[in-house]
Amino acid sequence: MTATRRAPLIIFGVLVAATFAAFFVAQRLKNAPSVVQSLQIATDGVPPIISPNGDGRRERAHITFKLKKADNAAVHIINADGDVIRTLMDRHLGAYQPIVPSLSWDGRDDDGQLVPDGRYRISITLSHLGRTVISQRTILKDTTPPRPRVLSIGPVRTYGPELLPEPSGKPAKVNFLAAQRKPKIMVFKTSPSAPRLVRTVVEPDIKQGATSWAWDGTNDAGRRVSPGTYLVVLQWRDPAGNIGTSAPLDRAGLPILTRGKLPGHGGITVRYLGAQTPVTPVKARETVPIQVDARQQRYSWTVHAVGDPTVRARSNKPKTTPNVRFQAPGGKSRLYVFTAHTSTRSTRVVFPIQARQAVAGTAAKPKGVLVVLPYTTWQGRNTGDDDGDGAPNTLDLGGPVRPVRIMAGDGLPQGFTEQEGPLTQWLDRNGKRYDITTDFALASGRGPALAGHHGVLIPGDARWLPAKVRVALRAFVKAGGTVVSTGTDSLRRSVALDAKHRLAEPSPRKPTDLFGERIGALQAKTTDLTVFDQDTKLDLFKNSNGVFKAVPSWEPTEGTGEEADQLSTAVTDQKYGAKPVVVAARFGQGLVIRPGYPSFAQRLSANSDPATSALMARMWTLLSH
Repeated sequence: MTATRRAPLIIFGVLVAATFAAFFVAQRLKNAPSVVQSLQIATDGVPPIISPNGDGRRERAHITFKLKKADNAAVHIINADGDVIRTLMDRHLGAYQPIVPSLSWDGRDDDGQLVPDGRYRISITLSHLGRTVISQRTILKDTTPPRPRVLSIGPVRTYGPELLPEPSGKPAKVNFLAAQRKPKIMVFKTSPSAPRLVRTVVEPDIKQGATSWAWDGTNDAGRRVSPGTYLVVLQWRDPAGNIGTSAPLDRAGLPILTRGKLPGHGGITVRYLGAQTPVTPVKARETVPIQVDARQQRYSWTVHAVGDPTVRARSNKPKTTPNVRFQAPGGKSRLYVFTAHTSTRSTRVVFPIQARQAVAGTAAKPKGVLVVLPYTTWQGRNTGDDDGDGAPNTLDLGGPVRPVRIMAGDGLPQGFTEQEGPLTQWLDRNGKRYDITTDFALASGRGPALAGHHGVLIPGDARWLPAKVRVALRAFVKAGGTVVSTGTDSLRRSVALDAKHRLAEPSPRKPTDLFGERIGALQAKTTDLTVFDQDTKLDLFKNSNGVFKAVPSWEPTEGTGEEADQLSTAVTDQKYGAKPVVVAARFGQGLVIRPGYPSFAQRLSANSDPATSALMARMWTLLSH
């Protein structure tokens, strides 16, 4: 065999021998005791997970090991890319010398910053031996809380909240993602009034892995809860011990509602009796449609004018169906109350009846005064839950708000008994004739229009006005009309209608109202209001004796704006800076009057303040002519 032919065979043999030698060396190293022994990673629980979020659970990982031979050891935490992010130790260790105290890692890097969530390993470098040992076990850093979520609430799964009590008697079934460790279910009442906890369910009544829970509408004491909006909140821990909730909670453990929208579908509305009236005025002697929700219980109903107990319509016998229809009372325009009652509960709702002589858009013959009820504000402050998230849908929380819905609480708009109710009673008691509508009807082009009226009276707090109505009122006054607004915090915000015909995009409160008057904050300080300036032709304070005694709160006018001229004022005591409160101003060719104190309508009702009654009488004269 020639040398040329023997060479490949020799090379092949050398490679085979080297392979077998490497195999036996590797097997010997593999079976040899490790240079790092008894490496342990201790956390609160198994497997090694840390959650350094400040709750006192799994905040650190504790690390111990021993060396087979003495060496200089540097201990590092490395990330998934092998980069060193934290050095825990760099010193000499004797053979089998325990580390006292143990090394600990709190999830931070060498700069003291928390590292991203993820898996990390321990790297031990031995300088004398020239070797680096990397742990096979990882430390999981996890500070991300779980995200429990209410998927739906039945048995009727539709847009909006589930309603209790269910006529069939079935409880509300709450469906959610599978519960993790330490599950808890909390039921909060979110409106009316401040949020509060009414029901708590923990293990063993709700177990890990559960996907549903049924609520029968009772509290922790087993009693039926009061009517209102309720929110089901889920809470549990993940393997790292992080606590997650299905809705955000504050430090007191109560739902945070200021964001306007809550995640999931955790809303339940408890309603035993409610009614819904038309959103626009009904003409006298026409049919009034009312929707009643008595949860299929038997109910009766009556109708009477505000301030007059005389029954103008009533049910012939108790019924359970929701539709109520009756003929509107005839005669002059008035505000009426519809009352429904079961054997245990009652509700009241108000609706306007317009005298038949008013025709929308007719301006040929002036018709006196148009009373514009602040319906947009009534619904904007109505704390019902439209979308089923468990938070009240109000314009204060950003909306959107459905303009046609049952009023929460006892059925009357918020502030009605202090504002609109007493004022309209004064009008009726004194035989004043007027047309009546709502700001929402004006925006919709239904019912009496501004055109043809001498004056417009806005009773109560008109916090929000549709943009179309704001523009129309400015034009009305500039053309010579008179507007009296008796509420406070009024005419300073606008609201739009979205594609779904909901009240949406409420504007922030502006420092000036729609006529340019700069309004100060409401002051809860008792003062006399003294006539400071009076236009003799206007004679606003006729028969008032020049003073309004002991007004408990008031809203100052800081300025009338560039487009208006101040005519008459009544101001606070000097110790409060003689601030104008009752103000009349010329705007264009017309007149704007604002009493400026919340107790105005109540003083009319009680007849306890002749000055306020005289002011109302004079304002009515200015509105009418």
